[in-house]
Amino acid sequence: MPYWDKERECMPREQLEKHQLRKLKETVFKLYAFVPAYKEKMDKVGIKPDDINSLKDLEKLPFTTKQDLRSNYPFNLFAIPMCDVVRIHSSSGTTGKPTVVGYSKKDIETWSELMARALSSAGASKYSVIQNSYGYGLFTGGLGVHYGVEKLGASVIPSSGGNTKRQIMLMQDFGTTVLTCTPSYALYIYEVMEEMGLKPSDLKLKIGIFGAEPWSERMRKEIENKLEIDAYDIYGLSEIIGPGVAIECPYKKGLHIAEDHFIAEIIDPVTEEVLPDGSQGELVITSLTKEALPIVRYRTRDLTTLDRSKCDCGRTHVRMQKIMGRSDDMVIIRGVNVFPSMVESVLLNIPGVEPHYRLIVERKGTLDQLEVQVEVSEKLFSDEVKKLELLGARITRELESTLGIGVKVRLVEPKSIERSEGKSKRVIDKRNI
Repeated sequence: MPYWDKERECMPREQLEKHQLRKLKETVFKLYAFVPAYKEKMDKVGIKPDDINSLKDLEKLPFTTKQDLRSNYPFNLFAIPMCDVVRIHSSSGTTGKPTVVGYSKKDIETWSELMARALSSAGASKYSVIQNSYGYGLFTGGLGVHYGVEKLGASVIPSSGGNTKRQIMLMQDFGTTVLTCTPSYALYIYEVMEEMGLKPSDLKLKIGIFGAEPWSERMRKEIENKLEIDAYDIYGLSEIIGPGVAIECPYKKGLHIAEDHFIAEIIDPVTEEVLPDGSQGELVITSLTKEALPIVRYRTRDLTTLDRSKCDCGRTHVRMQKIMGRSDDMVIIRGVNVFPSMVESVLLNIPGVEPHYRLIVERKGTLDQLEVQVEVSEKLFSDEVKKLELLGARITRELESTLGIGVKVRLVEPKSIERSEGKSKRVIDKRNI
């Protein structure tokens, strides 16, 4: 069984929780003393650092949201002087001010350690050649993985995103054994390989580590079958640290959260009530070892469940199930919550359908309408109209059964839906809500 730090990854539960409480108390004291915005939030609910005496007391603390980061733009949530901040990342800021995150030298070392642990869990080693096709720059994916590969001692190819034919050439010439990118980009790489007349056997690729967007088990099977690799889900977000917060082990029964660095909770996204393990809800994360930007009870908007049962791999850290969607990617259509992953799970079970789709939401008069655009295979698209009509009817029937609302299905020709080298934009909401 591959481990990077077996002592920490398999730490007895009692010892792990003592460690978490000690680090939680340190974090809360630090935030109260050095971050005025946190002191104000805690004072408002009548909580002092001395009130945190058990892990259960975490529930007394106020939540942190993306809006808190934007309201304190750019550096007002930092808990150390700027002269000690060695790295700054931020979100794209497409919906307003970007969220800004900072790192101390120790934070970078912690992040590198977490990513080396994650890579090891997926089977990478110092003998691996890892092609990192996450975007470099302000996005945390590229540099987060990069530093982890170097910590692991493996060879890193910092290819970033884009120029897909060149990416494939590098895989061939450099003998890439591990690919890191978004799952949708992995499928696009396969499409381009087909256009180039290449087969998976022409590469040395063995492992894929994919994240930055929700993807279903069916998409995993699609990627594994097409690229002939072992595909692993990795989780992280910039506000917490970046990639490396959680990853699957070889048993793939959930993603182990690095609990020596983070505490995970599940809440009802509406009532904000903490839910018991096994309940589906919104993931909330508290950082325990961050210096520059410690964060308490951050509402990720990612929907999942937690599982503390024993894993066959021997790791004791809690597992989160694959993200089923984000509450802010969710669209409400005629009172029904619809997630792209729900649509994807239906489509990938229907022969002749490609794993590329788009949801268009419009309001006609007072009624919301959902159109699902679906790519079909080259062979089927050039086949007789009757077969396309039957396929469209089947997709409509199965989507309506799963979603519980009427949908309009439009079959489109192969490769007509825009591909993304980063996160795929699955939903286009044209309503003026």
